[in-house]
Amino acid sequence: MADPKPKPDDKEQSKRFIEKAREIEADECGEAFERAFKKILPEKTPKSREKDKRVIP
Repeated sequence: MADPKPKPDDKEQSKRFIEKAREIEADECGEAFERAFKKILPEKTPKSREKDKRVIP
């Protein structure tokens, strides 16, 4: 089971952080990051996958 989230130390700072995170539409699970990353990262081709497997001496 995951550990419970710790209580915020500075309630005002925590409140500002949460408000800013909501403003920029941040999420805790990272799904939005993954979607955005996939938009800018080109899809791997079989040839580029093979290139990634090579070891550089």
